[in-house]
Amino acid sequence: MKILSGKKMFFWPTISVLAVGSVFLGMNTFFSSPNFNYSKESAKAESATVAQIPQKKVFVVTHIKTPKQAKAIYMTACVAATPSLREKLVKLINETEINSIIIDIKDYTGTISFPSDNPALKGTNGDGCIDSDMRDFIGRLHKEGVYTIGRITVFQDPYYTKLRPDLAVKKADKVSVWKDYKGLSFIDVGAKDYWKYIVSLSKESYALGFDELNFDYIRFPSDGNMRNIYFPFSEKTILSDPALGKAKVLRNFFAYLKRGLKDTNVILSADLFGMSMTNKDDLNIGQLLEYAIPYFDYIDPMVYPSHYPRGFHGYKNVNAHPYDIVKFSMDEGVKRLVAASSSPLKLRPWLQDFNYPVKYTSAMVRAQKKAVYDAGLNSWMLWSPTNRYTAEALNKAH
Repeated sequence: MKILSGKKMFFWPTISVLAVGSVFLGMNTFFSSPNFNYSKESAKAESATVAQIPQKKVFVVTHIKTPKQAKAIYMTACVAATPSLREKLVKLINETEINSIIIDIKDYTGTISFPSDNPALKGTNGDGCIDSDMRDFIGRLHKEGVYTIGRITVFQDPYYTKLRPDLAVKKADKVSVWKDYKGLSFIDVGAKDYWKYIVSLSKESYALGFDELNFDYIRFPSDGNMRNIYFPFSEKTILSDPALGKAKVLRNFFAYLKRGLKDTNVILSADLFGMSMTNKDDLNIGQLLEYAIPYFDYIDPMVYPSHYPRGFHGYKNVNAHPYDIVKFSMDEGVKRLVAASSSPLKLRPWLQDFNYPVKYTSAMVRAQKKAVYDAGLNSWMLWSPTNRYTAEALNKAH
């Protein structure tokens, strides 16, 4: 099975009241009939028949608390849907310090990774990988004490833009759908109809058993022809405030998301570019750290050393400094959370465990982990698009 993965840069049946009333009316008529004779023998015979009917197992959805020190790995929907592959990661969890896992709910293709009868999600499943037993898998993970996070790729959604091209980011002609250099299309951040869809998907995911919802691609697009782009729902705000317009539109989405999920009490986390820790602007994608802090329980900056530009913080070869880059980035992030009167422990960075553009070694993964701890933080998540992880860099399970 082809594994689909992508990342930064790189029920119940309902019965109407009328129907229920009709059932009870029929029962009343039947039991009051003079021809009805219900003997003890009949009762025994009926009980025996009922006992032979297999009873449907009732599945109880559970949730577990967030670990004080979360150590997580990422799993694609395709791996989750393939028992032979996902068992390798479950084994890794059982044998190492890993206590949490991030599983795709909606990946970069726009595919929802589990089947759903929710009318709000009808026709939005996509053609990627779907795990038919996702609920059971989550239940199993919970029994083994594994904290389960569902990842939702938000505004990058080529499948939804086909369903609703009116909500998509457009080219300058205001008609054609804009695509980045990888051929992927985006929903305009300001499209409120899409916000409703994301909230519906989030509620469905929490009801399925996910303990936390992690929102990725919560940003305006980049990596494409930015001179030939138009935002039909955000353009007015952007033009009125070129410096912070995009960030303001995104902040409105954050507020809507938190408000829409308030009743569930689900834990919310946000993926931000690593440089959102060090830059005071919005990186031209709308990501401003201070605008995200109030609306999420955790902020997950993607501080992959390979994704920093040459010369960042004076390093000509960023890939040779995994500890320094992560340490500097998280130190700056800590300062900004403290300034915002928020706990620095809300920071839970994504760390690199993939070969780009150099081969990543156990020492390089460990260096990033040490940088997190030395910055006064205690949690981290490992990203590998292939779902292959450096076990030698992970401590043994206690």
